[in-house]
Amino acid sequence: MGPSMMWGFGFGWIFMVVFWVLVILGVIFLVRYLAGTPKDSAQKETALDILKKRYARGEIEKEEFEQRKKDLL
Repeated sequence: MGPSMMWGFGFGWIFMVVFWVLVILGVIFLVRYLAGTPKDSAQKETALDILKKRYARGEIEKEEFEQRKKDLL
């Protein structure tokens, strides 16, 4: 075994570590993408949407819904 053989083995483990780090990061991003919802989806909900949901759940009466709807628009 000459010096060239040792040089090749010396850097081989670095590429293996980089490969496995990339695989693990890829799995983490894939799981987050499949399991999670976009973080800005809750921010796209308008005040009118929230008001409609409250009315649908029965938290507010029709009169209050109409008044607040006028205030918003």
